[in-house]
Amino acid sequence: MKNQTCCFTGHRQLPKDKLDHIVARLDCEINALIARGVTHFISGCALGFDQIAASLILTKKEQGTPVTLTLALPCKDQDALWNERQKRLYRRLLSAADEIYYVSEIYDEDCMKRRNMYMADQAAYCICAYIRPYGGTAQTVRYARRRGLTVINVAE
Repeated sequence: MKNQTCCFTGHRQLPKDKLDHIVARLDCEINALIARGVTHFISGCALGFDQIAASLILTKKEQGTPVTLTLALPCKDQDALWNERQKRLYRRLLSAADEIYYVSEIYDEDCMKRRNMYMADQAAYCICAYIRPYGGTAQTVRYARRRGLTVINVAE
């Protein structure tokens, strides 16, 4: 299954002037992976890129593409500090996912990092929106490369 799995990682805030390019490239790369036999996708469902990627997979699924989506969540209250609009989208993504995996019951200082490592450990591919060389996205990309994943940066 690992060879048929792709995880997503990306920044929560993406540059507005690059957003259309990033989404178009993301869609193109997802389609290319599906054509190569990738059918399972994993998103951390954080704000920003993660939710954009999860939404694209669910749209493809609704259109009849045979794909599955796992949401790998750092903790059960990931959305505790989000506004109501953000929480509505999050709940919609959770209700449509094929599987939800929680790294931790409650937030702790390492749950995000463990979530990111879990996603990379399950996958052969990683599609990212990697712009800044620091933070969780940068750590996940470095980890994915060390693990031998094919990393595709849609922000380039």
